[in-house]
Amino acid sequence: MRRIPHRRLLAATLVAASVLVPMTVAPAGQVPAAAADRMHHADRLDRSDCPANGDGLDPALAARLDTAIADVRRQADIPGVVVGLWLPGRGCYVRATGVADTATGAPMDRDSYVRIGSETKTFTVTALLQLVDEHRIGLDDPIAKYVDGVPCGDRITLRELAEMRSGLFPYTFDPDFQQALLSDPARSFTPQESLAYGYRHQNTFQPEEQFQYSNSNLLLLGLVIEKVTGEPFGTVLDDRVLRPAHLRHTLLPEGTEFPDPHPRGYTDQTLSGATADSTDWNPSWAWTAGAMISDLGDLRHWAQVLATGQFSSEKRMLSPETQAQRLQTLPTGFPGTGYGLGIIDTNGWIGHNGSIPGYETVTVYLPAQQATMVVMINTDSSSGGQEPSTLLARAITEVITPDHVYAGSATTDQVGS
Repeated sequence: MRRIPHRRLLAATLVAASVLVPMTVAPAGQVPAAAADRMHHADRLDRSDCPANGDGLDPALAARLDTAIADVRRQADIPGVVVGLWLPGRGCYVRATGVADTATGAPMDRDSYVRIGSETKTFTVTALLQLVDEHRIGLDDPIAKYVDGVPCGDRITLRELAEMRSGLFPYTFDPDFQQALLSDPARSFTPQESLAYGYRHQNTFQPEEQFQYSNSNLLLLGLVIEKVTGEPFGTVLDDRVLRPAHLRHTLLPEGTEFPDPHPRGYTDQTLSGATADSTDWNPSWAWTAGAMISDLGDLRHWAQVLATGQFSSEKRMLSPETQAQRLQTLPTGFPGTGYGLGIIDTNGWIGHNGSIPGYETVTVYLPAQQATMVVMINTDSSSGGQEPSTLLARAITEVITPDHVYAGSATTDQVGS
């Protein structure tokens, strides 16, 4: 996938987390009260359900995976990698390789928390679609019904925002935004402050005319959710999505807080282009587009929930009709990859990728084989013009599902994909 110059790429990676009021910064390791309540367990649940050396997977296949991952990690200069694969009828594979800290050499931990970047979008759009099911909003409502001041807001619908077909200029592309973020990575942004950088520019096309991945779209959907529910987005997320899905190790931070254990994150999205440690950068600029944190076990579970629309065999997350609409993907211009309502279909793998300075993830589910893949790494620095997480996911699927090779994310036009 095409990689953009580092200043412009930052615009895409910075698509994660803002709030309506200035964010309070919690000490490192502390989490918001609601998340802390969900995460309060004497023992962390190992939901990977896979022994360290795999369970049932053919040893020759596991060895091929080991080699493929090691090759990409070396070629792309990725410090640390966690990969989880669950292949019904074939076994599972969970590996943590490389280092979590390049200074100390501490090894990567399979139980690490990581920043998941734009995988946040899957949670935001889920909360939005639940409101659709409750007839509190309509996907074809104009954004102007809920948020004032959006360019052409009377003609851009919530559906077009969720499908990345609004035409709104991505605020992360604005040079002044990039300068503001990179010159002070600890700064808090409100969603209105972030969006204002995009509003300086004319819309890039008419609504529904084409696909363009834009973090502006998801910040607006976050504002819609807050307007309709009368609750902060973090509260809505906990009550409607994270608790019902039993995602005990997934959260939207209020500032720079980051539960332990977590790897250090490394990025070249800096003013000088030099690699920096971005672990404690404030993700407020990305808010409902990319600020969330999770771990391997929760992402494994979320992959299936997202693709099926069900929290469990007894409880649905979305109605069958709404889930079917969600999965109706449209062309992106990237071969093999379509985009639906906050969701990607790449050669049959359904889910999303995430990128934010220092971290990248891929969480996808293959209904044809009921297979799940989760990739977590502690860098977003490109390799040969491609995202390192895409290189890993492609290499892994070439081994395990050669008829369904992960093609890419369709999100390379922005920092914080």
